[in-house]
Amino acid sequence: MSHSNQSGLDRRDWIKVSAAGIAATAITGSTSAQSALAGPVNITKMSDPVPTRPLGRSGIPVSMLNLGTFRNPGSDRLLRFSYANGVRYFDTADTYGSEPVIGRWLKEDPALRNQMFLVTKEHPKTPQQFIDKLDERLAALQTDYVDLYLIHGIGNTYGSDYKSLDWPKSKEWQAAFEKIKKSGKAKLVGFSCHDSRRAEFLQAAAVGGFVDAIMVQYTPWLDKESKLNKALDACHKAGIGLISMKQISGFGDKVLKDVPKHVPYLKEKNLTAYQGLLHAIWSDERIASVCVSMVNTDQIRENTAAIKSFEPMKLTDIHDLRDTVLACDRTLCADCDGQCSRAGGTKASLGDLTRLLTYHDQYGYRSEAKRLYRELAPESCDWSDADLALAEAACPNHLKFSSLLPRASQCLS
Repeated sequence: MSHSNQSGLDRRDWIKVSAAGIAATAITGSTSAQSALAGPVNITKMSDPVPTRPLGRSGIPVSMLNLGTFRNPGSDRLLRFSYANGVRYFDTADTYGSEPVIGRWLKEDPALRNQMFLVTKEHPKTPQQFIDKLDERLAALQTDYVDLYLIHGIGNTYGSDYKSLDWPKSKEWQAAFEKIKKSGKAKLVGFSCHDSRRAEFLQAAAVGGFVDAIMVQYTPWLDKESKLNKALDACHKAGIGLISMKQISGFGDKVLKDVPKHVPYLKEKNLTAYQGLLHAIWSDERIASVCVSMVNTDQIRENTAAIKSFEPMKLTDIHDLRDTVLACDRTLCADCDGQCSRAGGTKASLGDLTRLLTYHDQYGYRSEAKRLYRELAPESCDWSDADLALAEAACPNHLKFSSLLPRASQCLS
C-alpha cells in the first residue's frame, strides 16, 4: 500500500533506507537510528482499541483494521506501534518471515496474547498436513493457539493443488477443520483467496458450511450483479466471516496527488485517497476487517485515524471515488477474474503477473515476488501470444499490460 508520508519520504524511498531506523525514529523521536535499535521501544501512551466488528457466526469482535505483517527490519517496532495505536488484529503466515518476530514479542509480554486476534496461514497439500503443520506455526509464534488458521492462497495459480471446487464441501476437510478447533490450537479455520475463480470458491464454501472465515481480494465498488458480490452475499448469509485484502494495492503516486482534489467527500472529510478507500470498504457491512500491509509509522497513523473517524459512505460518494481512482494508473486489479487473459487469447495469468509486480515494486518484497513467480506454471508466465490491446480493454481497472508485462518479466524472472 503506497501512502503519503509525513516525513517527506515516499514508500519507495523509505524502503531504500533502513526500515528499522525510520520506524524507530518515528516512535522514539531519536535522530540516531543506530541508537534507537539498541533497545525496546517505550510507548507511554496507548490509544483506545480501534472499532471492531463480529467475525461471522463466531461473533468474535475483531479490529476493523488489521496489520498484515512481512519480514522487515523494523517489524518489532511496527508491531508495537500499531498496537499502541489501537490495532489488535495481526496477520502472518508460514512464508512471511514475521512469525518469529511476533513470537519474541509475545514471549516478552505474554499478557498481550489474550488482547489480540492472531492469524496465521499454511500451504497444505492434504487435510492431515494442514493439521500437522499447525504445530510448526505455533512453535514459530511461541503461543499455544491462534485465533484463525487459514489455508493460504486457495486457487489454481498460487502454489496450490486445489483445482476442484469440491474440497470446501468434503467430509474429509470438514473433519480436519473440526479436529483443529477441538484441539484448542485454533479457534477458527478457513482460507485465503485471490485466485481469478475466487467467487466460485466462496460459493462452494457457503454451501459446505464448515468454513469459519475467508480472507479475500476485494474491491469496494463491486457490481451488484457480479459473481463475486453474489458469492460474498452467500458467505455472509452462511455466517462466514469475511476479511478484505489487496483492496488498495497497486496505486501510484497519481492517486495520492490527484484523487483528493476531485472527490468532494475526501475534501469535506479531510481524508487522503487511501483513507477514502478504506472508508469505502468499511461501508460494506459484510466485511469484518481489512488487512493492510503497513510498513512505516505514518501509514499506521493514517490508517488508524481513518478507522477512528469512519462513517459509512453514501453510494454516490463511493462511485465518485471509484471513477477518479480508476482514471489513475495502477499495477493491480482487485476485480480480476481472468477476463483479461480470456479476452487476450492467452493462458498467461496476466492478473497474477501484475500482482507479483506490485509486490516487487510497491511493497518492496522482491525476493518473495520472484519466489512466487518461479512457482507459477510456465504457461502462466508466457504472455507472448496475448493480444494486449484486447486484454487492456477487458480489464475492469484498465491495466496497461503493454508496459506492465515487459517489466514483470524483466524484474521477476
